[in-house]
Amino acid sequence: MPTLPLKFDSLGLVPVIVQDHLTGEIRMFAFATDAAVRKTVETGSATFWSRSRGELWQKGRASGYETPVVRVLADCDADCVIYSSEPNGPSCHSGAPSCFFQALDGERLWQASEQPQTLLASLEATIASPKRSSGGGSQPPRAIGSAPSDAASRIVEEAGALARALNTESDDRVVSEAAETIYQLLVGLRSRSIALRRVLVELARRRGRASTDDKPAKSDGPRT
Repeated sequence: MPTLPLKFDSLGLVPVIVQDHLTGEIRMFAFATDAAVRKTVETGSATFWSRSRGELWQKGRASGYETPVVRVLADCDADCVIYSSEPNGPSCHSGAPSCFFQALDGERLWQASEQPQTLLASLEATIASPKRSSGGGSQPPRAIGSAPSDAASRIVEEAGALARALNTESDDRVVSEAAETIYQLLVGLRSRSIALRRVLVELARRRGRASTDDKPAKSDGPRT
């Protein structure tokens, strides 16, 4: 069987990054062999090579937190790959959602678990945090921790402002109103204890359905 069109190192390994395909969050890093990558593609479950045990290992087989892989991406040199995945529980052996929860500050590492990697996740965490600062932020304190009815009113208000900006105002105004609308949407979701990820899952579901609907129907044979 020919090897995959990837550049494996002298030990037959290729570095693998596991990324949440919906949020973009980097979840973990490991190594894989040709066989491990093939197993991942065949089974749809993240599989790696354990350098300490010298064997293939399927992520989550023991813990129950298996990692379904949507697709495998390779970089421009084909010497590093991404398992674009649908995380099912924590990815780190420590129990953290992601292995990347430390930030480098000068010559020291500090715990950055309360500062998510992506902007939308960071905003969502700020809205959900009980430790809210009333100053220094670009958003007014009134926008945080609202009841659903209050959040709904602000979403209607901001969506209307965005619509007006789209019709008659400058690009800068459109950007500003779009940013405020997205922020208030996050506040509204929080008021119902709904995670943004649920919305992303629904968008992915609709995108998948649309892709399927866009495909031309198969013909049963030549028409007469």
